[in-house]
Amino acid sequence: MNILMMTNTFTPFLGGVPRSVAAFTRELRKIGHEVVVVAPEFRNAPHAEEGVIRVPALQHFNGSDFSVSLPIPGYLSSQLEKFRPDLVHSHHPHLLGSTALRIASWFECPLVFTHHTMYEDYLHYVPAHARELRGFVINLVKGYCNLCDHVIAPSKSVAALIRRRGVTTPIDVVPTGVYTRQFERGDGAGFRRAHGISEGAFVVGYVGRLAPEKNLSFLAEAVRSVAAGSQRGHFVVVGSGPSAAEIWEIFREWDLGDHLHLAGSLEGQELVDAYRAMDVFAFASHTETQGMVLTEALAAGRPVVAVDAPGVREVVQDRVNGRLLDADDTQEFASALMEVAMASPVQTEAYEKAARATAAEFSMDMSVHKLVDVYETLLRRNTGGWKDDSVWGRAKEEIKAEWELMKNVAEAATLALK
Repeated sequence: MNILMMTNTFTPFLGGVPRSVAAFTRELRKIGHEVVVVAPEFRNAPHAEEGVIRVPALQHFNGSDFSVSLPIPGYLSSQLEKFRPDLVHSHHPHLLGSTALRIASWFECPLVFTHHTMYEDYLHYVPAHARELRGFVINLVKGYCNLCDHVIAPSKSVAALIRRRGVTTPIDVVPTGVYTRQFERGDGAGFRRAHGISEGAFVVGYVGRLAPEKNLSFLAEAVRSVAAGSQRGHFVVVGSGPSAAEIWEIFREWDLGDHLHLAGSLEGQELVDAYRAMDVFAFASHTETQGMVLTEALAAGRPVVAVDAPGVREVVQDRVNGRLLDADDTQEFASALMEVAMASPVQTEAYEKAARATAAEFSMDMSVHKLVDVYETLLRRNTGGWKDDSVWGRAKEEIKAEWELMKNVAEAATLALK
């Protein structure tokens, strides 16, 4: 198959969507498929990238660490004539997501969309926070899903939610896989030494973007309570973003700065070593659709303490591979962390065994084969149709795509204002 991936975020930007696109692209190529990725320009992006087309983008949109791509379908169409995709896979419903619909129409091939993100939870990056804007975003994404031929949900929770919201397009659940073997071995002791953490310390860890939507102020306050109650308690934070200063201030306020370790963004073996340095992984985001870092922590044999949310409840099993808490209660979260800290050797071993067993259900091999099954089923449904490759035939398809996109925006705005 010739597969075209279109994404608004890609390497070197660190985040769940870029990692998902990169991992699936790598694995699809390994099993013989041709994959081209269309992504925005980004500062420090490699000069030479095999199978990647970069498009102009606005850097650090509205003070965030995102790069916003500028959709230019004519330029892409000419670039892709030689490649001729059998299928277009969109990873966002806007910007290059809109371009993905135009490209799929131009080449008369199926369009798949992965619903990676709960977009309505990211409205703090735009000036307005009105209820109408939230409704507009929800309806815009729903409408985009219904313009696609197939939708991928990273978890059952997300699939159920978007179905309730009115998505009628066929949906399959395909989580982003984890390279489980990669996380089985690492130098956790070396990571601790490098960051001045004693061998006997109880280390709570977090990995991910340091941004408001990750609920990090609540998480930092809960972990701070653990550190204040025991000199053994330390917090290792892996990632970068605008919330780093807030986390630091929360610990500094109680004179616990030496118990906080902001490690920055890590990849490869350094990231594995960080997971292996932790005793427990802590997570409080309500905006995840899957939470890849949860399965990575479990693959490293680390129990997880998390707040119940879509994408989290499919992974964390309360009192089996960690603790799953009902709500944002700082004291309850801190108590759950201490429960793990004081677990007996037998319970600690049981946590580790259960963690690895859960991670095995999310292996990359399983996920890529599920995705290929979706592609092949869709292409079988799409065979046999007559394609008009004339200039006029393609123009009609392009006009139709533009009309559908405009109609979707208009309908979303109308519903939001009702």
